[in-house]
Amino acid sequence: MESTESYPEELTNRSPEPSDDESAEKPTHVRFLVSNAAAGSVIGKGGSTITEFQAKSGARIQLSRNQEFFPGTTDRIIMISGSTKEVVNGLELILDKLHSELHAEEGSDVEPRRRLRLVVPNSSCGGIIGKGGATIKSFIEESKAGIKISPLDNTFYGLSDRLVTLSGTFEEQMRAIDLILAKLTEDDHYSQNVHSPFSYAAGYNSANYAHNGSGGRYQNHQKEEAGTTVTIGVSDEHIGLVLGRGGRNIMEITQMTGARIKISDRGDFMSGTTDRKVSITGSQRAIQQAETMIKQKVDSASERDTE
Repeated sequence: MESTESYPEELTNRSPEPSDDESAEKPTHVRFLVSNAAAGSVIGKGGSTITEFQAKSGARIQLSRNQEFFPGTTDRIIMISGSTKEVVNGLELILDKLHSELHAEEGSDVEPRRRLRLVVPNSSCGGIIGKGGATIKSFIEESKAGIKISPLDNTFYGLSDRLVTLSGTFEEQMRAIDLILAKLTEDDHYSQNVHSPFSYAAGYNSANYAHNGSGGRYQNHQKEEAGTTVTIGVSDEHIGLVLGRGGRNIMEITQMTGARIKISDRGDFMSGTTDRKVSITGSQRAIQQAETMIKQKVDSASERDTE
């Protein structure tokens, strides 16, 4: 069924299309944070909204899974990828919807200044800042948006992304995004992040489990279409030491091995045991490395228990 919803006015009137066709078609992506409620609004009933936005913009729109948050926050990550033009169009559709919904709830006639947090690799932030802060200063003056780059959070081992916070009206934020995205797309290393947009989300997701300890044995190897998955058992009473405070240990393992690690919910045990299921997905080498690191956590805890 064809949608009757029109593009937001800003999509056609905000600014002229880039004159450089090659720049407009260059593959790029943008990642930003949204609340869990806002994520649901972007997805829509049965995925209808996200499907419509992808069709209208031509961009691919992906979200981190429910409860998979950016470290240190309770916000999910949205990634929009495609050509520069497609990414900007997709972002406009999403932000216009979220701004409109908040505006309707508040009932004010004046559009408020809102905050948008972009996720940017630390290695790419220098280009946005510029020599002596010259680039970021020019972006602020040209867009009229507030732009702040957070320091790298060393609390979470292996985290290499920083948050770039844009504050302003819808129009001001979009002008700032145009400038920032153009700068990021010049960086060849930036494009590599499109392949693992939520690499830390699974590890940090484990932080919602209680801090209990670690232990376990390894079993139940199985194959999946998307690579190999190995499920191992870690005793429920000791799972916390594998997770680490705030999920740091499991995030470290994820970052160092490249494996994806998922821990079963409380009460979901390996058959015939009280061991929680720890599923490790990746290459054989990544799985072996992750198993070894988990076993080291298990063994160190066991040694302390026997002392």
